[in-house]
Amino acid sequence: MKVQAHPPLAGRVSRVAFVTVALLLAASAGRAQDATAPTVSSAPAQLSGTLAKLRNSGTVTLGYRESSVPFSFLSPRKEPIGYSVELCRALVASIEDAINKSLTMRWVPVTAASRIDAVESGQVDLECGSTTSNLERQKRVAFSPTIFVSGTRLMVRKGSPVTSFRDLAGKKVVVTAGTTNEKALRDLDARFKLGMAIIVSPEHSQSFEMVAKGQADAFATDDVLLAGLIAQRGAKSEFTVLGDELSYDPYGIMFRKNDPQLAKVVKDAFQILAEDGEMERQYKRWFLRKLPNGESIDLPMSAQLTSIIEAMAVKPAE
Repeated sequence: MKVQAHPPLAGRVSRVAFVTVALLLAASAGRAQDATAPTVSSAPAQLSGTLAKLRNSGTVTLGYRESSVPFSFLSPRKEPIGYSVELCRALVASIEDAINKSLTMRWVPVTAASRIDAVESGQVDLECGSTTSNLERQKRVAFSPTIFVSGTRLMVRKGSPVTSFRDLAGKKVVVTAGTTNEKALRDLDARFKLGMAIIVSPEHSQSFEMVAKGQADAFATDDVLLAGLIAQRGAKSEFTVLGDELSYDPYGIMFRKNDPQLAKVVKDAFQILAEDGEMERQYKRWFLRKLPNGESIDLPMSAQLTSIIEAMAVKPAE
């Protein structure tokens, strides 16, 4: 599916173009001090990495998740929507400004297991999902500034005898393949010698269904994703998320590593999105208002994320 350029947030991030163009002009001047000063229109000739690729192709490829509610999921019309999707649209607007060219957005589905390979191999240019930024993953890909902070928790049916991770001895617990939650659960199992039967499912929606059908006693993933899946199904009366936080998971938008020009655009775009309040507005849209099915996650922004966004809004010293 292709979506044409000029996303709704384009006007909010246009200032990024000037920062990126200035960077490119400075680099050009350093290489040819005796040449006449380049103009803004000549800046694209100095592009490299992903920015050069996108200017040449005219298309940016965006990876999305099908059931990472409310970050990245499919609308009733089978179109990618969500908090991360909107932030990616804003990044595309910044990239368009930086390369002086409109781009066609092509959306490609990725899974928890395939997403990092998709970015690293160039199958997608930006991954717009619910991906934890950690040191291990940063060896392979780059991340935007933090867009959300979550943690691994357990979802069970209401009335379940499982009220804490300590009740999981001998129980069946499902996790989604390729997630940090799987490692968190295996570490927990080894540390407390619980003897859990850990089941690995290909996608969050399938993991959820295993608990719904009684095929697993609990589903372990990020707390906000559990809340989103429950809200999407209108099932707050049937399932509950337990209080134990089993890991720390800061989310970011993924892009290719060792690409300084794109990294500059991403960093500057998020500074502007934070400064003018757009990140907060998008948060309210997806976490406090109704989802397409009429339900709301009803999750106020945490003090931790508020502080992160406030720090992000501060312009770096010139």
